Amino acid sequence: MGGVSFDGGSPPPSYPGKLTPYVLLTVLAGAAGGLIFGYDLGISGGVTSMAPFLEKFFPDVYERQQSITSTNQYCKFNSPTLQLFTSSLYLAALFASLAAGEVTKKFGRRISMMMAGFIFLFGAALNAGAVHLSMLILGRILLGIGIGFANQSVPLYLSEMSPYNYRGRFNICFQLMITIGILCANLINFGTAKISGGWGWRLSLGLAGVPAVIILIASFFLSDTPNSMVQRGREIEAKALLKRIRGVDDVDAEFNDMLAAKNEADLVESPWRNLFGTKCYRPQLAMSILIPFFQQFTGINVIMFYAPVLFQSLGFGSDASLISSVITGVVNMFATGVSIYGSDRWGRRSLFLEGGVQMFIFQSLIAGLIGWRFGVSGNVTDIPFWFAAVVVVCICVYVMGFAWSWGPLGWLYPSEIFPLEVRSAAQSVTVAVNMAFTFIVGQCFLTMLCSMKYGLFIFFAFFVAVMTLFCYFFMPETKNIPIEEMTQVWRSHWFWKRFMNEPNDPVNKAIAMSKLRDRV
Repeated sequence: MGGVSFDGGSPPPSYPGKLTPYVLLTVLAGAAGGLIFGYDLGISGGVTSMAPFLEKFFPDVYERQQSITSTNQYCKFNSPTLQLFTSSLYLAALFASLAAGEVTKKFGRRISMMMAGFIFLFGAALNAGAVHLSMLILGRILLGIGIGFANQSVPLYLSEMSPYNYRGRFNICFQLMITIGILCANLINFGTAKISGGWGWRLSLGLAGVPAVIILIASFFLSDTPNSMVQRGREIEAKALLKRIRGVDDVDAEFNDMLAAKNEADLVESPWRNLFGTKCYRPQLAMSILIPFFQQFTGINVIMFYAPVLFQSLGFGSDASLISSVITGVVNMFATGVSIYGSDRWGRRSLFLEGGVQMFIFQSLIAGLIGWRFGVSGNVTDIPFWFAAVVVVCICVYVMGFAWSWGPLGWLYPSEIFPLEVRSAAQSVTVAVNMAFTFIVGQCFLTMLCSMKYGLFIFFAFFVAVMTLFCYFFMPETKNIPIEEMTQVWRSHWFWKRFMNEPNDPVNKAIAMSKLRDRV
C-alpha cells in the first residue's frame, strides 16, 4: 500500500556518469562528520559509570552506587543532574541546528562542517579540563552546538554529492561513522576506566577532540556541492565540479535540473514560511518530523549513551558493563554495513519495515526477561551468567535491526525528499526534532527506569509498533530517484498526492507565472 511508482509508472530519469575516486574520497571525508556525534553518544554513558567521575561531580549518585543497602537496580543512577550532563548537549544541538540552516544555505555545506569541527574541539577541551559541574555543562553545550551544525550539513552534503543511484549507501556512510565513533568511545572507556589516579574520565572526554580535528581538517580540503554552488549563483564553478565528480563531460541533464531547482528556489521568498505554510510541502514535512521522532522513541539512545549505566542497573559488574557496551558497539557498526549494501538495492521502505518488526520482537523479549528476573522491586543482587548473556544477545539483535534501518535511514530519508528551495530549512527541522526528542529521552530515561521499571521497554516497543505501521501505510519508496526529481514520488503516492499539484499554493503559482513569462 505504501509503495509508489514514479510519475504514474514511467521509469525515473537517469543521468550519465560514473563512480569516480574523487567522489569516493569526498564522501568519505564528509561522512567523518558523523564521528563527533558517534563519539559523544558512546563516551557519555561510560564516563557516567566511572566512580571517580561520579564522586567528583555527582556525589549523591556515587554514594547510592557504593551503598550495600541500596539494592533496587532500577534506581541506582536516578539523578536529574546526571541526566542533564548527558541531555544538555542535545538541547544545545536543537537550537544550533536551526541557526545552521541559514549558514548552510548562505555560505555552503562545507562552512557549516568547518564550524562544527571548531566548536566541538573547544567543547572537548573544556570538558577534559572541567573542575566543577558548570564548566562540565558549558563544555557539553559547546559540543551540542558542534553536533547541531554537523548533523544539519553532513547528510545534505552526502546526498547532493552522491550519484543518484549511490545516494543511499553514500549517505549511510554518515551513520557508519557514527557507529565507528560509538565503538571507539566504548573501547576508550574500557581502557581509561582502568587508569589509576581516577583521571581516566578526563582522557575519555578530551579525546573527543580527535574526531573534531578530523572533520575540521577535512572541511578545509573538501569542495562544496554543485547544488549549493548553483544556489549561490556560482553556476560556472558548479558545472565544472559536476563534470569532475561524475567523471564525464555530458552533465547537461543533471545540471539543467539543478538550474531549474535553483530558479524555482529563487521564487520562494521565505523558505521557512513556505515550508510550514505551503500545502505541497506537507508530505515531506510530516516525514521530517515523524521520522526523527520515531527514531528516538525506538529507545536506541537508551542503549547507546546509557549502555554501561543500563548494564550496571541490570546487575552487571563495572568491567562487564563496559565489555557489554563494546559488544553492542561492534554489532552496531557491522550491521550498518547491511544498510550500506541494501538501501539502494532493496529500498528504504523495506528496510524500515523489516527493522521495525525485528526491534519490536526483541524489545518485547528484553522487557519480558527483565520483568521476569527483576520484577517490580528490582531487589536482585545475584545475576546468573546465562541470564546476562541472553539479555546481551537480545539487545544485540535489537541493535542490529536499528543499525540497518532506522539508524542510517532516519538521516538519509529526510535529507533526500525536499526540493532545493526549502532543503536547508527542512534539514534543520529534521535535526531539531531529532535533538529535541534525544534531549527528552536523555533527560527522562533514568527517572523513567526508576518509576516504570521493566515497563519502560514495553513503552518503547509500543512506539516501534506504531512507527512500523506508519511506514507500511504512508512511506513511499525513494531509491534510485534523482534528488531534484523527488517531488514526483509524492505526486504518485495514494495518500500524499492530495497535497500536491494545488494551483493555489504560492510556489506553484510562482512557477506557473515563470513558465508563462518564458513562453511569452
